[in-house]
Amino acid sequence: MTSPSPRSSARRRQRSTRITVAAGLLVLAAALVLGATVTGQFMLVLLSAFTAVALGAASTRITWSELAQTRRDAAADRARQAEAYRDITARRTAENVAFAQSMRARIAEREEVIGHLEVELGKALERAATSTLKMNGEARRADLAESTVERLTSSLEESESRAADAIVAVAELEVQIDALRAELEAWKIEATKDVRKRA
Repeated sequence: MTSPSPRSSARRRQRSTRITVAAGLLVLAAALVLGATVTGQFMLVLLSAFTAVALGAASTRITWSELAQTRRDAAADRARQAEAYRDITARRTAENVAFAQSMRARIAEREEVIGHLEVELGKALERAATSTLKMNGEARRADLAESTVERLTSSLEESESRAADAIVAVAELEVQIDALRAELEAWKIEATKDVRKRA
């Protein structure tokens, strides 16, 4: 509620004066009628009765004008309050619109950042998946190479074992060949001796 202005405060004092005057007129009318009745004179009672009616009408008029003024003041006060509330509502509406626009802008900005981060996250996941696939491929190749190395090592060991066996066999054969050569030489010598003996 708005606080009363000095003008409306003065009007309120005046209104209470008006009501006091109206009440005073009614009291005066009652006193005149009572005084005339006490005297007992018909003319004086009649005159006081007309005066009382006139004072009552004046009192009613003052009270009615006070009531009308009060209603006008109340209507004006309500109009001022309505205008003030309308201004407050307009300000609040403008503030709400500004706040809503600010929030929309912030939300749009955040959504843009979130979208950018989602794209970056997708790229990072794609790179991670590619790296994982490459790593798995390299691991398979390493396992295959290790298996090949084991197989070749086993083959090499077998080949070395066969080569050693072959060397031993060659050495035995060389010994046998040497023995056979020696035996052949011995036979040749023997045959030469026999041929000389016969000749």
